[in-house]
Amino acid sequence: MREALGSLTTRGRGFLAAGGTAFVFALFLGYPELVRVGALLVLVPLATVFFVARSRYRLGLVRTLLPSQVSAGQQARVQLDLSHDGRMPTGVLLLEDQIPYVLGVRPRFMVDRMGPRWSRTVSYAVRSEVRGRYVVGPLEARLSDPFGLVEVRRTFSSRSMLVVTPRVLPLPPIPLSGAWTGSGDNRPRAFASGSAEDVTVREYHRGDDLRRVHWRSSAHAGALMVRREEQPWQSRATLFLDNRRFSHRGIGAASSLEHAVSVAASAAVHLVQRGFTVRLVTAQDQGPHGTWHEHGQPSAEAAPLLESLAMLVETPATVIDTPWLSESAHSGLLIAVLGDLDERDSAALSRMRHSASGALAVVLDVAAWSTDGRGGAGSGPGSAAARTTAWLGANGWRAVAATPGDPLASVWQELGAARRSGSGRPGPGPVAAAPSAAPSWGPP
Repeated sequence: MREALGSLTTRGRGFLAAGGTAFVFALFLGYPELVRVGALLVLVPLATVFFVARSRYRLGLVRTLLPSQVSAGQQARVQLDLSHDGRMPTGVLLLEDQIPYVLGVRPRFMVDRMGPRWSRTVSYAVRSEVRGRYVVGPLEARLSDPFGLVEVRRTFSSRSMLVVTPRVLPLPPIPLSGAWTGSGDNRPRAFASGSAEDVTVREYHRGDDLRRVHWRSSAHAGALMVRREEQPWQSRATLFLDNRRFSHRGIGAASSLEHAVSVAASAAVHLVQRGFTVRLVTAQDQGPHGTWHEHGQPSAEAAPLLESLAMLVETPATVIDTPWLSESAHSGLLIAVLGDLDERDSAALSRMRHSASGALAVVLDVAAWSTDGRGGAGSGPGSAAARTTAWLGANGWRAVAATPGDPLASVWQELGAARRSGSGRPGPGPVAAAPSAAPSWGPP
């Protein structure tokens, strides 16, 4: 009852004020007819409050995102399925869904009277030009009586998650190389003699498929033994993205970091479509990344990579310090998307090159993002990106420089045609690679 009294609208409060005023004037002026008018004005909102308080509205909500993961600039539809399981019909429902401002204006709907066991479906479109993961909801419903005297608010607790991934551009095929590694318990082997009964087995672990139990070996060992799972070898690729703050220029969606994320996303999807098992690593740490995604359908395998890129943020680190550099195992093909570098990065880049069967790099000319975004200051043969590309080529990389105005497909094709200018051994360092007037890889 107290909640219903607090839900009186301006019209309802006006009725109470008018009724009270009529009572006061009736007492002082002695008009009994005015008492009846005042009583009517007071009783109508009070009766409405009592009716709303005793009513048992049982509203249900099911929110569906179609789809739940979209690329930046693409639309997604939010479908709201409302149901009413109460015994009393509702009045007019005013619905407002809570969404972040980057997805658009908050949607508002008006739903007509809903009787018992009725349902309604409404939908709206959202779109974001900025990658990220956004919470959609909760939904707020405002229930009003037919006279507009009382308005009750109900907030649903359900929320949904919308993932906006970076823009992915199609890339042309280029020559790629990688390391073929087994992903099962045991590498495939050829039997020099014997038969298919000569299988490799191990002890049963909880959760193993019982169809893999090797009964003959289990009888000899006195314990359950299962066949080792063998899977075809897969080509691996490591995608490195330099997300250090000092390595990039620009603000927001027009920054070099956002361009680097889009390049990495396009490369990841391209590699997955080519049959590579891909992992994503960044400059500071692996975090939720750094794991090899199981090979499966291309769209399913690329989804976790794109979601990781959607949530990627810049790091204040000044050096490349990521755990995967200390791995002793071969990491296969390496594709790096780099920003502005300095002489402290030479050791990390050399270790990356030696731990990979092939190394490709897209070096962003970040000085072009710090002006008008059209490849202005800093671009050209003497830019920092050009010197970095030359140093990488002399140390076993295939590298190209890119500016904001360069089509990504052309940059990728140029990367495929690039050739290493050195033997792959580490050079004397970035200082020696830069002109004498420039002591580092930075702008002269």
